[in-house]
Amino acid sequence: SVMSHNLEVDDGLAETSVTEQQYGRERESSTPKKPSIAMDDKNRVSLDDMRDAVFFLFSDRNQRLSHFWTLLILAAIIATSGIAGDSAATVIGAMIVAPLMTPILGTMLAIVLGDEANFLFSFFLVVTGAGAAILIGYIYGLGSPDAAFSADSNSQIAGRVNPRLTDLIGALATGAVGSVALVRKDVAATLPGVAIAISLVPPLNVVGLALSAGNVSDAMGALLLFTTNFASILIMGVIVMFIYKVPQKVDHGNRKCCKAFLALMVLLVIVAVPLGVTSVQIRDQLNVESCVKSVVDAWAEPYRWNSAIAVAQGSYNTYSATVTIAGAPPFPNQDDLPETLPCNIDELQIRFLSEK
Repeated sequence: SVMSHNLEVDDGLAETSVTEQQYGRERESSTPKKPSIAMDDKNRVSLDDMRDAVFFLFSDRNQRLSHFWTLLILAAIIATSGIAGDSAATVIGAMIVAPLMTPILGTMLAIVLGDEANFLFSFFLVVTGAGAAILIGYIYGLGSPDAAFSADSNSQIAGRVNPRLTDLIGALATGAVGSVALVRKDVAATLPGVAIAISLVPPLNVVGLALSAGNVSDAMGALLLFTTNFASILIMGVIVMFIYKVPQKVDHGNRKCCKAFLALMVLLVIVAVPLGVTSVQIRDQLNVESCVKSVVDAWAEPYRWNSAIAVAQGSYNTYSATVTIAGAPPFPNQDDLPETLPCNIDELQIRFLSEK
């Protein structure tokens, strides 16, 4: 009797357990799963494929290096000639050809994986590749002594020697897209656009051209732009890899990667400071130019002259301005200008462009 009772109780427990499991499965199947970009296996690139795409230390290393250096040298030559000729189309073509993004992404992935060998080799390629691009620009500049490689006369140089915080924001966004393209198959087609947006080789060519002309200030500005782009790719790449849960090597753990990420954040802050200073200076310069132009326009309008160009130079509320005005004689009377210089400038020069 006791045995029979125990068997009945056990059967009841078994039935209850089966019913609860079935109910649990029904609830699980009926509950919608939250979308997770980290679990999207359909479009995920395997870790082996990511390594193969950006690392060089494989059995075919010589072939990979030959491909890299051939494209880099050709891209640097194309970009330098495009910058020297002030041709945006030629520079864009060089951006698409340039392979410098590969070792930069390799450096980033090696940081995430704790792969010291590939980190050192990829970083070495970035440094030597950057040096080669600068050298090509420098040699090109020395071979063209009559050319004026300055921001005042060349729009391709002018657009790369005064980086601002807006450049940092754009570089961070572009770096994120480039890293997502490394992880996801359905985003890989955007890589040519990333290469154009991030602009790696042309700023280095500008460094070389500026140094050949003895313009150290422009060279430092272009080098700052490259450093900004480089740091942005690394930082956003590490963040994207963590979002997609790219695994790390167990023997290294998270500590080394966290230290590397903190070092990158420090680099980003160091880069952001001069970018912020440049942004403020450019804003103040544009405000001074706008103010001076309006004052000169008010003075020249009765004589039917108009200001064509207003250029301010200086920094930190110490500016001099040159305004070019155009019109037909008679010339405006300079005695009618305000006795005190407008817009907090120290010097004002007016150039007359006579229209006969």
